[in-house]
Amino acid sequence: MRTWWKRIILGGVAVLAISQLARPSRVNPPVTAAHTIDAVLTVNPEVAATFKRSCNDCHSNLTVWPWYSNIAPVSWLLAYDARRGRTALNFSEWTTYSDKEQQDKLKEICSEVSDKEMPGIPYTLLHPEAKLTDADTGFICAWTKSMQPK
Repeated sequence: MRTWWKRIILGGVAVLAISQLARPSRVNPPVTAAHTIDAVLTVNPEVAATFKRSCNDCHSNLTVWPWYSNIAPVSWLLAYDARRGRTALNFSEWTTYSDKEQQDKLKEICSEVSDKEMPGIPYTLLHPEAKLTDADTGFICAWTKSMQPK
């Protein structure tokens, strides 16, 4: 029986070692200041600080890759989440959205944080400082509503 456990453990270690060879790209796309959300909207300091703390890793080209993003399979999950987040909403590419898309995204931002869907639970488990307070949510929703056309 012990022989089987040794083989299973050895096989697992071998798979983990080999998986380190498949490395996803962790290179952030370049940021062009003229394309960012700050280029077209006035983001108040509270909201800017909250975005930086809780949103930018997945929703901008300013991802800060932690040390564990070098270790497979975690690296694969983090790269996937960053790609998926940037596809859904990218503060670094804000001007690439039409006016209607921008307005829809502003409404969606408030909705997602109000429903506590963002930031996601896996992210806040690893980054407890990213968890939004009621005040953070209030600042974000007040800001997004102030950016809507009158």
